[in-house]
Amino acid sequence: MTPRLLLADAATAADALTFAGRAARFTSEGVRLQAGGGVLVMTAAPLAPRGLGDATPTVLALRTLAVDPELVCDLVVEPDALAAAADDDSALELPATALSPAWAGVAPPRGGWQERGGIEASTLAAKAQAGIAKVARTVPVDAGEDAVRAVRAAVWGEPDPELGDLPLGTAFAALSLGFISGAETARVLGNGAWTRVSLRRGHVLVRGPLVSGLTPVRRTGPPSA
Repeated sequence: MTPRLLLADAATAADALTFAGRAARFTSEGVRLQAGGGVLVMTAAPLAPRGLGDATPTVLALRTLAVDPELVCDLVVEPDALAAAADDDSALELPATALSPAWAGVAPPRGGWQERGGIEASTLAAKAQAGIAKVARTVPVDAGEDAVRAVRAAVWGEPDPELGDLPLGTAFAALSLGFISGAETARVLGNGAWTRVSLRRGHVLVRGPLVSGLTPVRRTGPPSA
């Protein structure tokens, strides 16, 4: 039998496919699936460096979903290879082979996070849209992959003061993976070189390149109720 993920229900399975589909638009390096204790952690890397000298920051997008409590797994698969099971709308079929991207070997801390402030979701959305427009303007016509990656690294790796000097790619990940929906103040937490931006729909985790002396993230809108 084809290996499967058994989710909590049909809506959760559809949610997992939506996340994988969004990830497939921005990365060919797979989605990590980690399950245990009834929780599935899906992680994608919209931005990650490739080799020495690549200035692209490591920016991970993470979403958690409920799964069968007996399910235990840790693998990386092509996001397009996940498919709904024909005979069970709460199950997803897995591909026969897994991937081993470099970013999957980078493990964010599980605990010890400290509050650093908050960022309005509207600010994240506006910053992401501005960055997308800048990439589109800057990429040369008929540019090769290396040139495109260089532009993306320069734009998304730029520290932004309105994001507490986090790289602009933080906002890109939050928007592109569907974590921004309506008014919300994202929590910002730190642990060493890592920063986590948490919204209701998911989390963005960032590790370098970071500027020294990360300042507390400032609220840029009215306080949430």
